[in-house]
Amino acid sequence: MKKDEQFGFVFDQSRCVGCRTCVMACKEYKNNLIGVNFRRVYEYEGGECEVGENGVIMSNNVFAYYTSISCNHCSNPACMKACPTGAMIKTRYGIVMVNESDCVGCKACAIACPYGAPQFNKKSGHMNKCDGCIDRIDEGKSPVCVGSCPFRALNFGEIGEIRSKYGSDASFAPLPDASVTLANFTIIPEKHSRKSGNKGGAMHLPQSYQGVEDEIL
Repeated sequence: MKKDEQFGFVFDQSRCVGCRTCVMACKEYKNNLIGVNFRRVYEYEGGECEVGENGVIMSNNVFAYYTSISCNHCSNPACMKACPTGAMIKTRYGIVMVNESDCVGCKACAIACPYGAPQFNKKSGHMNKCDGCIDRIDEGKSPVCVGSCPFRALNFGEIGEIRSKYGSDASFAPLPDASVTLANFTIIPEKHSRKSGNKGGAMHLPQSYQGVEDEIL
């Protein structure tokens, strides 16, 4: 990638089996504390199955799919607007990073971000988040989460090229509408994917992520 291009992720829901290898690879590479997960995988499921006499299925509209999500390095970042010290900054490749020397750990960015990207590091007292593995991109390598996915459900690149190839839609439940922050993220939907705001399903958040939600709140 060129440094003046906007970084973005593309995620293929039909390929994801929820193995969370991307989560573990990121966590190990960044050496994150327990409860701090820059990348997370959510399961969204719903529908009903009607069973008749003798166990015969009369109707079935059950669905379930996974969504792998991290920071979307938005073009209108809610975290930057909320930060009172200017610690949230746009850097090369359009990647949003935390300048820890300016961060006071107030968590305003975490509260503002609809994707839960900024997370509090108890050890440092500062906010941390996905930086797109910017050091690896400088070396011409892919982010760790992309390279670790055994089913190639994740990829990255210049967001304009991604959208020209895969479309620009990233507004699928359980995520918020991507227009809120102009997320630089594209989802290739699974055949049962529901649009953002859908109330017909439930999101399952793995127990290992609960600490993240507790820190935000």
